[in-house]
Amino acid sequence: MKFLAKLILRIAGWHVSITAPDYPKCIICVAPHTSNWDFILGKLAYLSVGRDAGFLMKESWFFPPLGYILKGMGGIPVSRKKNASLVDIIISKFNSTDNLCIAITPEGTRKKVSEWRTGLLHIAYNAKVPILLGKFDFKNKSIYVDKQLEYTNDIKTDMMRIKDFYKDASACYPDKFSI
Repeated sequence: MKFLAKLILRIAGWHVSITAPDYPKCIICVAPHTSNWDFILGKLAYLSVGRDAGFLMKESWFFPPLGYILKGMGGIPVSRKKNASLVDIIISKFNSTDNLCIAITPEGTRKKVSEWRTGLLHIAYNAKVPILLGKFDFKNKSIYVDKQLEYTNDIKTDMMRIKDFYKDASACYPDKFSI
């Protein structure tokens, strides 16, 4: 799978730099998220260096047979219902396993949003897992996962530091990306 992922990315002209530690448990904060290509390219990039990560995706994508494929790839369906506590579910998953890496987009959608979601911070704080920062640069066809957020356990401070990391990111659809 590693060879195939590298080959696909090379043919498409993409460069990958993943130098962050390969933790058995972590959250990979990924932005900007403005296109379905983000998922495909991100998954290929991580596979190209021999790593695997699960991902969150809205549950409407998990219909048969696609849902079986997405779950097989590490997909976790996200319910948009207000009574569903995704944060608690993910914390429980981290606490009940020795190996789990999950890519999470702080925007929570491909649409332009004014506020980023803080769930990934709540998960990291409570599950005590590191947060790696992954960035797409569509202008230069590059994908990076080369920084770890040294979080403070203060939501406002940590979210400001995350947004600062992505301030120069180049989205597939720049008009849909906002810090």
